[in-house]
Amino acid sequence: MPDAALIVSTRRRPGRAIYTRPSAITFNDRSCEAGKEREEDGHAARCGRRPPRHRARIAHEIVERDRELSALAIIGIRARGDTLAARIRDAIRSHEGVAIPLGAIDITLYRDDLTRIGYAPVVRESEIPFSIDDRVVVLVDDVLFTGRTVRAAMDALVDYGRPRAIRLAVLVDRGHRELPIRADFVGKNVPTAAADEVRVHLAEVDGRDEVEVVAAVPGALPPESPPKVPA
Repeated sequence: MPDAALIVSTRRRPGRAIYTRPSAITFNDRSCEAGKEREEDGHAARCGRRPPRHRARIAHEIVERDRELSALAIIGIRARGDTLAARIRDAIRSHEGVAIPLGAIDITLYRDDLTRIGYAPVVRESEIPFSIDDRVVVLVDDVLFTGRTVRAAMDALVDYGRPRAIRLAVLVDRGHRELPIRADFVGKNVPTAAADEVRVHLAEVDGRDEVEVVAAVPGALPPESPPKVPA
């Protein structure tokens, strides 16, 4: 499927006031100066830009780095990393005429915070219908943050075999690493605060391609909850 425009926007987090840092987002809409929010009817307006076709660029960089396509495999981290992995695989097939093995891996049981997320975590099925032994495996995820998800994915992956190498491709790198992990292929670097949320929406799952940076000022009152007036 062709790439839709990937919009980077900011929005209000429920219960918090919105802010934008000048370095966080670049706008080319003249109605929104770089780093500033436009207000419409008391709500922050979304102003985005059309960045390069991330899928095609990442696919090109993968092929340029590992020309031996017969040894390449692409595995997406559920959820959304698997959707992005399928897009990258399709882009490589379109440009190179080679069908790269595609898989999906669930990392729930490998998380280092498993005991903190509840007694009945949602475990999705991993699908890797090929041997990863001596392959160059490209792990794909939507957002790279602390690095803990990627660490869990690598732990899960080696249970399936011994790859020649593991590379990492992400749509968004938002910084704030807690582990020594770096992406080999990045769609977009988005500066954030550690408390911000980055939400990736994909057309196959959400009906639109969009990256939302949900930024908040701690301690602000929810817009739905006005200050109480003493009786």
